[in-house]
Amino acid sequence: MSTVSRVFSSPAEDVWRVIADGWLYSGWVVGASRIRAVDAHWPEAGARLHHSVGAWPLVIDDSSRVTAVEPGRSLELVARGWPIGEAKVLITVEDLGTQSRVTIAEDAIRGPGKLIPKAVRDVLIGTRNTETLKRLELMAAGGAGS
Repeated sequence: MSTVSRVFSSPAEDVWRVIADGWLYSGWVVGASRIRAVDAHWPEAGARLHHSVGAWPLVIDDSSRVTAVEPGRSLELVARGWPIGEAKVLITVEDLGTQSRVTIAEDAIRGPGKLIPKAVRDVLIGTRNTETLKRLELMAAGGAGS
């Protein structure tokens, strides 16, 4: 899995508040262009986030599903974006007092995206998730999800 981490100046609870609000995902997840619906029990296991990926007019409607969650600490998803495929994503939040360390580990698990050589896939995913973490940090620092 491609793994990137970043230490945030915000405490873990502020970061988790953003992660736990499914309506905010298009604000910090690179590639998510809009959120169409969020299951009422998000981010519990089995809940879905209905999103669109891409830039208009090339937009794909699909969804991501929570496969495991430890509230305040970790969220595991299967993110879908067919016809590109599916990816397993694990977001972890480590409490460092007034700061936090956030890690995203991701890799393709199904579909054409899995055919891209792992070394290339890791660079592409890592670059995308580095920007994703920057956006998440800004949203947490700005009080999003409050």
